[in-house]
Amino acid sequence: MSTPNERPVIRRCPICRKPRDPAFTPFCSTRCRDRDLVNWLEEGYTLPGPVVDPEGDPP
Repeated sequence: MSTPNERPVIRRCPICRKPRDPAFTPFCSTRCRDRDLVNWLEEGYTLPGPVVDPEGDPP
């Protein structure tokens, strides 16, 4: 239950920090959604894990 002094939490787009749009959650627009997809496709984001040699034998 909220009190009168509490402001509602504004969720922000992780790309541009504008308020989110429910149609594009968690982003604010198709532009930011597409920018995020490009970051994943171009390996701009990485997940933590052991280093793998791309030319080495699988474990």
